[in-house]
Amino acid sequence: MPLKSKQPRIAPLEPPFDAGVEDVVRELGPPIGLFRVWARRPALARGVAGWGRYYFSRESALTVRQRELVIDRTTALCGAGYEWGVHIANFAEKAGLDAAQVRSLAGGGPADGCWNAADRAVLAAVDELHATADLADATWAGLVDAAGEDGALDVLLVCGWYHAVSFTVRALRLPFEPGTMGPDSP
Repeated sequence: MPLKSKQPRIAPLEPPFDAGVEDVVRELGPPIGLFRVWARRPALARGVAGWGRYYFSRESALTVRQRELVIDRTTALCGAGYEWGVHIANFAEKAGLDAAQVRSLAGGGPADGCWNAADRAVLAAVDELHATADLADATWAGLVDAAGEDGALDVLLVCGWYHAVSFTVRALRLPFEPGTMGPDSP
C-alpha cells in the first residue's frame, strides 16, 4: 500500500486560485488533491481533463461498471490507496458494486464467487495486464466476448492510464481525501 508520509511531495494548490488555475481545476472535476497538483501545470492539467472527459463520458465503449472494475482493480493492484478510495467513494454505488465485490477488488480475484462471467473476464484481463503487460489469446477472447473489441481497447487504455495515475499518487504521497480509505483499510 502507499508509503506513509506526513506531507505530500508536491503540495496541492490551495484556494484562492488565480483565474487560470480556477478554470483548470473546474475542468478537472472536484478539487481533490491530485487535481490540485496537476493544476500547477495548466497545460498538463488540460490534457488530463480531455482524456478524462472521454472515459467518463458516454463515448467510452465501457459501461460504468466495466470502467470502475478496471480502475478499482488496477489501483488496488498498484497499491494506490488514494485513487482507489476516491473511486470507491464516488463510483462504487453507481457501478452497482456490493460490499463483497469491493472486498474482492481490493484483495480477492476474478474467480471469487461474487462475479459474473463478464466481470470475471474484465478482471482477469486487468490482472494479466498488470502482471505481464500483455494478454494471452484466451484472455483476449474472453475480454472481447465481455466488452466487445472497442471495449477491449478501452480496457487496455484505462488500465494503462490508471497505472500512470497510481504511480503518480503513490510517488506524491498524497493523503486520503476526506471520507475515503484505501483497499487495506478495515
